[in-house]
Amino acid sequence: MSGPKDTSDSTVAGATAAVLDRQSADAPLVRCEGVGRTYGTGPLAVVAAYDITCEVPRSARIALTGPSGSGKSTLLHMLAGLEPPTVGRLSWPGLGGHPIDRPGRTGVIFQGPSLLPALSVIENVTLPLLLGDVEDALARSRAKDALGRVGLADLSAALPEQLSGGQAQRVAVARVLASAPALILADEPTGQLDHVAASAVIDLLLLASAELDAALVVATHDPLIAERLTEQWRMNDGTLRNQAARDTLDGGRA
Repeated sequence: MSGPKDTSDSTVAGATAAVLDRQSADAPLVRCEGVGRTYGTGPLAVVAAYDITCEVPRSARIALTGPSGSGKSTLLHMLAGLEPPTVGRLSWPGLGGHPIDRPGRTGVIFQGPSLLPALSVIENVTLPLLLGDVEDALARSRAKDALGRVGLADLSAALPEQLSGGQAQRVAVARVLASAPALILADEPTGQLDHVAASAVIDLLLLASAELDAALVVATHDPLIAERLTEQWRMNDGTLRNQAARDTLDGGRA
């Protein structure tokens, strides 16, 4: 008599799991509700961001713009789970939890040097995978593939000091590609590059996000970079203004 009951329980469990999967698939990757971030306390406190409400949906292509000191990096770091908000609510419903608890689901590219100088290029790309408990041989294979996709397979054994700025950022993109995240966050990834190198890095980020069907958020002060993304959010004095997608705007002007 236990057979039918077990089958029924299994069916209900399967249906519940399917509903939860659909809800997760429809949920935004990141949701900010009245989020703010203050550094320090008392008279020396600095309010870097405040009253930010936004969502990053799946497959988004967002340029986060604004002048230096406007709070772009602070917001990006909060979206990545690298810094907690001091006020408001920040959640990652589409990722299934905080990025720290979901290794590989979020990829971050920084403006400055982010490669470990003592490790070779391929070791830098492999390291996050190993930290995420990926088996060594598989991690190395994925790293090789990612380096090949950014055109740096022949520099696998090189040390970071032997790379140009553009090459180092391409290694950073490869590191993200190898982890296959659902969300890519890039903090001024072209800020220290010339126009040609900057364009190549953005090409790779757009290609990577398309291949992975990942959301892409790029903080930039360069209008030429911002124009290459579908949507623009502007930070000013710690506040955020979401701008409609350009194709909607363009349609309204037509």
